Amino acid sequence: MKNRIPFELSKTESFFEKLGEWIGDVFYDHLPEAGFELRDEQVYMAFQLEKAFKDKKVMFAEAGVGTGKTIVYLLYAICYARYTNQPAIIACADETLIEQLVKKEGDIAKLEKALSLHIDVRLAKSRDQYLCLNKLDKLIIGSDDEAFSMVHERLPHFIHGNQSMQSFEKYGDRKDYPELTDEQWAKIGWDSLEDCFTCENRHRCGQTLHRDWYRKANDLIICSHDFYMEHIWTKESRKREGQLALLPEHSCVVFDEGHLLEFASQKALTYRFSERVLEILLTKLMANDVRENTLYTIEDLLVQNEQFFYQLKQSAFMNEGSDKLTIEKNAAIRSHGKQLLTLINTLEEELVLESEMYTINEYELKIVEEYLEQISFSLSLFLKEMNGITWLEDNDGERTLVIMPRLVQEIMKEEVFSIKKPYVFSSATLSENKSYDYIAHSLGIEDYLSCQVASPFNYEEKMKIQMPAFSSQDISKKCGYAFEQIVHTNGQALVLFSSQTDLIAFKQFCHGKRLSFPIYFEGDAEISTLVSQFQNEKESVLCSVHLWEGLDIPGPSLENVIIFSLPFPPNDPVFTAKRNAVTDPFSEVDLPYMLLRLRQGIGRLIRTHEDKGIVHILINKEEDRQVIEAVLSILPAEVSSDRKAPSKG
Repeated sequence: MKNRIPFELSKTESFFEKLGEWIGDVFYDHLPEAGFELRDEQVYMAFQLEKAFKDKKVMFAEAGVGTGKTIVYLLYAICYARYTNQPAIIACADETLIEQLVKKEGDIAKLEKALSLHIDVRLAKSRDQYLCLNKLDKLIIGSDDEAFSMVHERLPHFIHGNQSMQSFEKYGDRKDYPELTDEQWAKIGWDSLEDCFTCENRHRCGQTLHRDWYRKANDLIICSHDFYMEHIWTKESRKREGQLALLPEHSCVVFDEGHLLEFASQKALTYRFSERVLEILLTKLMANDVRENTLYTIEDLLVQNEQFFYQLKQSAFMNEGSDKLTIEKNAAIRSHGKQLLTLINTLEEELVLESEMYTINEYELKIVEEYLEQISFSLSLFLKEMNGITWLEDNDGERTLVIMPRLVQEIMKEEVFSIKKPYVFSSATLSENKSYDYIAHSLGIEDYLSCQVASPFNYEEKMKIQMPAFSSQDISKKCGYAFEQIVHTNGQALVLFSSQTDLIAFKQFCHGKRLSFPIYFEGDAEISTLVSQFQNEKESVLCSVHLWEGLDIPGPSLENVIIFSLPFPPNDPVFTAKRNAVTDPFSEVDLPYMLLRLRQGIGRLIRTHEDKGIVHILINKEEDRQVIEAVLSILPAEVSSDRKAPSKG
């Protein structure tokens, strides 16, 4: 059998006893024979993890950089999936990281080779990672951009031909078009304004075909935290609509970088009310043979919808480093919102009468009614003094009201952790002062196991840290310093930014400067392609806003990490709400967030015992002494007094 358990197991033998024996053989014999180094910390974590699978419990497995925690949880997840005949879910921090596990230099490929295993692993990506055929068709007509014509030409023949698909053919994944910038992809990728339910291309769509394909995985399905939580919150509504859940039944879940799960749960429970979605729905409805009263209500609703979003825009203001606009709820907004809600409720009543006359397609009517119900609910939440977080997004004139819950522990407790199965949280930063109570409480977890393993690396010997100070107003000097350092090391550098604004400033600074090595900027192409190029081109630079966690580039390709600024959270509505909920916002929200993210960023440098290099942490001259002392307290090595970068040996 192709995917059988990788050890002999008779009907009278205990699976977990035999698994423990096999795990011991793997770490003490098979992996060292294949060139892996034996790490006591890794072996300890492995035998701790067995308890979570055996007792079907939550485990917080905090393991420092270099312990090889990914190998550990992969071995257990694969074996348990085969034992239960249900795939294991590996949920990564975000979409930028899910390709990391399946890259040719990744841990899954290494395990397959070392243990002669065939691992059936499939990726489940969010909808915005797939091509929208409708958007592409419209763009081809009105655009002269050759990049879009090439995408169209590369579509499988069955898309626009008369022939049917003879065998499964994957297409339409963001990764299939690495040459497109993020800006170009946004023009042809799925977005929330597309009505997939009534799309005539639905059964030819790459997203639909991928869904069917990954649901048949035998061993592993890899997705993001966001996607897993979307699966949790939508599975019942999808069943009611006659659809399959986003993910199939699964044996266990591993939350890689699990300290980030709370925010993903908040995002999944978030309501989004888009001005354009309502406009599109109502315009489609008007095309039907509806009653005169219904038509008048729709027209009034369209006008009121525009006025409501105009008032939102007028009262919203920007926050530096964030695309979330803070809304000041004033009397005008409340008045227009109430009028809009009243008209939506009136239309819902009118549609009850329309349904009895059978003048509108029953399926289309059902979709409109469900959208109106969701909009009505989200709008009523916004108008109440509810315990939530609200903001406005304005992307090229497309305005969206967003309502996010402040707390999710009760829902997580009921919908996720009440189900008895192994849930493993893996990260180098899960605890606070060696306690897991904070993360457990925030996610509604009452009963859990835990283990803690320190990093095996000698950071004092392998890592040098420099902390140059710059005026907060002089970004050109910071850009100049970062540029000098990547020139000094001839590339081999990762530059981490806390905001898109800083990344763009550095990109503009580098423009036109002649270098002997390439600089890759996040957003210029598909992210996993950029990571692969950076890893395989020894003398290159990668600049990113999102790769503080999870990026694993061992060897000489990465010997220089530049942290462009201390990664404090943005002053946006989400973190403002967190600050408002505590006594000392800076000490309880801003500082812990910054220190955790800083630890993650520093952790990108040393990935194996052979790695070495330098970390540059660029700080403000005006920074408070309390902050500097807090930063110094979490650094794995002493700060060098030598301001020059060390020569590479």
